[in-house]
Amino acid sequence: MKKTFQLSIEGKNRDRVLDATKHEIRQYIKRERRKTLPEGVDFWDFDCKFGTTADKAQGVHFATLTALIDAVAKEGGDAFYLELLAQPGYRGARASTEPQADDGL
Repeated sequence: MKKTFQLSIEGKNRDRVLDATKHEIRQYIKRERRKTLPEGVDFWDFDCKFGTTADKAQGVHFATLTALIDAVAKEGGDAFYLELLAQPGYRGARASTEPQADDGL
């Protein structure tokens, strides 16, 4: 998904437009995650870019999208650009955080 979302639309409540925008993004994510995974892939990950325009878009972490959208709306921005591209994700082994027991007593 590569799209510029307008937040100020004449004749529509700005808060409702913001909610509809977030809903559209969530639906896209759900639709992409339902696709079958290729062999050896653990999950669908998303490569995200966010900015006020396509030229100013920068790579951001997927978990920060909602906060970034809310920040643009709070500042009174009229639009924002969002690029979400699904890519294969692989889980790595977790590092053990528990101290190992020493049985040599």
